[in-house]
Amino acid sequence: MRLIPAIAAVVIMVACGSQAGAPGGTGGASNGQAQQTSEWDRVLAEAKKEGSVNVIGLEGVNTQEALTAGFEREYGIHVEFLPDAGPGVGPRVSNERSAGQYLWDVYVLGTTTALNAMFPMGAFDPIDQALIRDDVKDPKNWRGGDIEYLDPEHRLIIMTPFQRGTLFINPSIVQPGEIKSYKDLLDPKWRGKMVMNDPRRAGPGLATFTFFYLHPDLGPDFIRALGRQDITILSNFQQEVDSVGQGRYSILIGTADAIAEERIRQGIPIQIMDVRQIREGSDVSPANGALAIFNRAPHPNAAKVYVNWLLSKEGQTDFARASGYVSARLDVPTDHALPWRVPAPGAIKTYDLKAVGLRDQVISLVEEVFGPA
Repeated sequence: MRLIPAIAAVVIMVACGSQAGAPGGTGGASNGQAQQTSEWDRVLAEAKKEGSVNVIGLEGVNTQEALTAGFEREYGIHVEFLPDAGPGVGPRVSNERSAGQYLWDVYVLGTTTALNAMFPMGAFDPIDQALIRDDVKDPKNWRGGDIEYLDPEHRLIIMTPFQRGTLFINPSIVQPGEIKSYKDLLDPKWRGKMVMNDPRRAGPGLATFTFFYLHPDLGPDFIRALGRQDITILSNFQQEVDSVGQGRYSILIGTADAIAEERIRQGIPIQIMDVRQIREGSDVSPANGALAIFNRAPHPNAAKVYVNWLLSKEGQTDFARASGYVSARLDVPTDHALPWRVPAPGAIKTYDLKAVGLRDQVISLVEEVFGPA
């Protein structure tokens, strides 16, 4: 008779086991799922002991909210967030590490800063080793059939390859149809009425001029012609966008899409030109949607939990909606983004290793045309 309670207990245990699933899993009691659950539970428990995760990401209220609030609600782990446009990160981290300070866990910024500054100093670990969730590792969830890594060592994940905005206008000044090609920027009427993000340093300005350089119908001659248009150079995204919204300039060449999207939501009169209306189109870039994990991180387990959350459907949805980007995850909605944001087949990539290998040539040309930084 005593066998009946024992059998019942076994049945209950099996039933419960069949329903217990790892994050992003579908349940089931397979060895793989059990191992993932065990690993996730262990890492999460250690992350909660660490209590916080230190993240460097793009400046901007909405982006910062997206990169902090959802994670803190989900896991109760505080996010210490450093907002930066990108160029300041390399010198900062280099100085800190030279002084024996290893302060950061996660990097969520652009590819240029990573390639030019972070890779040479050996700041990142391979991030594929930090991926635990089944839904994150499932190739079917990603555009192109898998997670895209920028480098063979898998140190940098491309989260948001999207069709980038290159021209930003004040619609009360620039009329529809006035700009159908980048070559229209050479019209004398725009002389002295344009501003651009500094293309001599890492950022969207350099990405835009890399696109100009690589495009077969534009190239170096077009860049030299732009140099005769008396374009103001700035290096602060908010100032660039606001200068157009306030009517001080008519056209902005290259800036952070996320900042422009934020100002548009605030009712500032600035518009991102639909690249389908521009003959030469635009480039595909993750903008500030590249993800890496620092080595010698102060909170290694919290860093793992954070990157798995950010690469989940929930994390990607928050980030994509706040930034206006298009996630590389196929199950993340794109209804928040302008239709032309979804990457066009065959579009020029300004973030891959080939394009980045030309950056010195682009910067050299830009300095020849616009003067040294």
